[in-house]
Amino acid sequence: MTGLRVFSHTPANTEIVCALGCAERLVGVDADSDHPAEVVARLPRAGRDLDLDEQAVLRLRPDLVLTSLTVPGHEHVVERLQRAGLAILVSDPQSLQGVYANIREIAAALGVAERAEPLIAQMDAAMPAVAVAQRRPAVLVEWWPKPVIAPARRSWTTDLIERAGGRNPWADEDAKSLPLENARVLAAAPEVVVMSWCGVRESNYRADIVRRREGWADVPAVRGGHIHACSEAFLGRPGPRLVEGYRRLRAHIAQAL
Repeated sequence: MTGLRVFSHTPANTEIVCALGCAERLVGVDADSDHPAEVVARLPRAGRDLDLDEQAVLRLRPDLVLTSLTVPGHEHVVERLQRAGLAILVSDPQSLQGVYANIREIAAALGVAERAEPLIAQMDAAMPAVAVAQRRPAVLVEWWPKPVIAPARRSWTTDLIERAGGRNPWADEDAKSLPLENARVLAAAPEVVVMSWCGVRESNYRADIVRRREGWADVPAVRGGHIHACSEAFLGRPGPRLVEGYRRLRAHIAQAL
């Protein structure tokens, strides 16, 4: 399997391949893959996320394309890749255990199945479940600011919030993510707000956008100054860097207690 040529669509898949020690198998990536920088800098790009150019992928002659259903609209990319006759592996983790299962699946496809368990064990040990003595603060992670979109039951981020000592008010909603009307957020009274806006640089996240929303002055997170930025690279990508997302969530939740 050492000669396997792999194209990676989505940053999470790229990061998993590299964490498994298989960066040399990559012949191209999507334009959003930015880590590890020293690996992706040398690789051809074939378009952004939902605008992936399957013809450009074909020209790279991959033996395997790693793609995803983690973002609405990815199903159309998958269909185009299939129509182009490319061999694909589709990731769709909907929990932290699903992320681990996906790492195992990718490792097996790359012919390095034995490398999956050490990576998973390392990640799991770095994200211990916090012992909660009294209560769990309500945590709103925002995938998007307008409308506010938050993770629901079928999201690894809900698991990270729980492990970090908080609770996702929408953890019982049977969805990957939810657009939330103002009234629902106000009723949930989150004590921590974490901006993790997809496709936006963390340096461009603005807490004042959260504070200015109608009625939000009385939201506990706003009153207490617990509005934080955490790049979607650490919460929105189901791969090894979820560990950093967990660490940030844990610190932000601890501050709110």
